[in-house]
Parts: sequence; C-alpha cells; structure tokens
Amino acid sequence: MKKAIIYTLAFLVVQLIASTTVRGIDMLFEGKQTVMTTGMQIIAMVLQTLITVMLFCGLRWAEPTRSYLLSHPWDVFFWCVIAALGCIVPSVFLQEQMPELPNVVEQQLSDIMSHRGGYFVICLLAPVAEELVFRGAVLRALLAWKPQRAWGMIAISAVLFALAHFNPAQMPHAFVIGLLLGWLYWRTGSIAPGIAFHWANNTVAYLLFRAYPDPSLRLIDILGGQQRSVAAAIAFSLLILLPALYQLHVRMKRV
Repeated sequence: MKKAIIYTLAFLVVQLIASTTVRGIDMLFEGKQTVMTTGMQIIAMVLQTLITVMLFCGLRWAEPTRSYLLSHPWDVFFWCVIAALGCIVPSVFLQEQMPELPNVVEQQLSDIMSHRGGYFVICLLAPVAEELVFRGAVLRALLAWKPQRAWGMIAISAVLFALAHFNPAQMPHAFVIGLLLGWLYWRTGSIAPGIAFHWANNTVAYLLFRAYPDPSLRLIDILGGQQRSVAAAIAFSLLILLPALYQLHVRMKRV
C-alpha cells in the first residue's frame, strides 16, 4: 500500500514540476503571466509524460515488456475498443443522475481539446502515462501486496486514479473506468489492453466535445429531447458493452 501511495504522489509531483518549469520558461520569454497559454499547457503535458515514463521505467517502478504483445492479442485489443465505446453513454447517464460536482478544470480541458495538439496529449500521451503509473506501477504493487484480494486492490487503484485527476466532476467516471482498466491489467499482466481501452475512451470523449462543445448539454439534449431516445441509447450501448466484456473475459488469460 505504501508503494502505491508513493507512486501516486510521484506522478502528481511530476505534473507539478512540469507545469512549474513550463510556466517559468513562459514568464521568462513572455513576461509576467498568471495563466499559461493553451500551447504552453500542452507542452507541459508532453514534458510530464516524458518525465513520468523515464522516472517509472528508469527506477523500475513499472516494467512494461513486449511479452504480451508477442502473443498477438489483437482480438483483446479489438474488444477493449468495443467495450470503451459501449461505456460512454451509460457512464454519462449515471453521472448526470448524481449531484452536480465542481468541474475545476472545465475551461482548461475545453481549451486543450480545442487546440490542434489536444488530441495528441489527451488521447495518445495521457493513456500511456496513466496506464504506466496506475496499472503498471500502482496496481502492480497492490497486487503484490495482497494478491488474494485482487478486486479490493483494483478498487484501491481506481480510487487513487480518480483522486489523481483533482477534478470532482471527472472522479465518478474515472473510478468506474479505473475498475475496468484494473481488471484488464489483472487478467493480462500487461498495460497494453488498458492503453487500447483508454485511448478509445478518451478519443470518444474528444470527438463528442468537438461535436458538442457546450458543457451544459445533457444526453437528452443531444438525442433530440426525447427520454425514449435516451433509454434506447443506453440499451444499445449495453448491447455493445456486455458482449464485449464477455468476450474479454473469455479471451484474456489470467496471469
């Protein structure tokens, strides 16, 4: 448990160092500013990803290998993507039923996803860094600590993953997704399936934002104002999600 907390704190410290460094460079060349430009925020995200990968791999806190990829698990990757697609609508619906939570980075996320580099950092870099840390290091340490309580350890890693977002509005979805990502790692011993799932999840969120940038829109607004349409969308999503989870259960070999 101690290692899992240390890894999570290290991840957060890296974020702080990267942001502070880029902010300092920005102030040095552009003069005194209280808020970083979107371009500089993206540079900070690139920097924190590079530092995270070098730190966690260099200290062997996470030890990604090619062994799982060499087994050619393309069917697992395919069903990970399908499962991610099926998760979106039910997750959004459940979040809408909860009390409204503060969205402290709403404007920052909107600015980044509106930028031409937004897809690169949100959908490509973030999945790699977060899976390396929260599954490849945090969950790996938790499972080594208490392997007989796998689901309990998966839940703890999902809580840490949600808290690390530092945004209450994102935490419920991050926790649920963290459970699924933890299950993928537990069954395969690899972060690769989680990266595939994470990439698909973030890509759908990115595309939805580009199509519907108004954060006040709800599912019922997007689906024509009909509650019947919302129910149909949820049912259709479950018809995608549940078979995908079953296929993953069948096709993933527990390590």
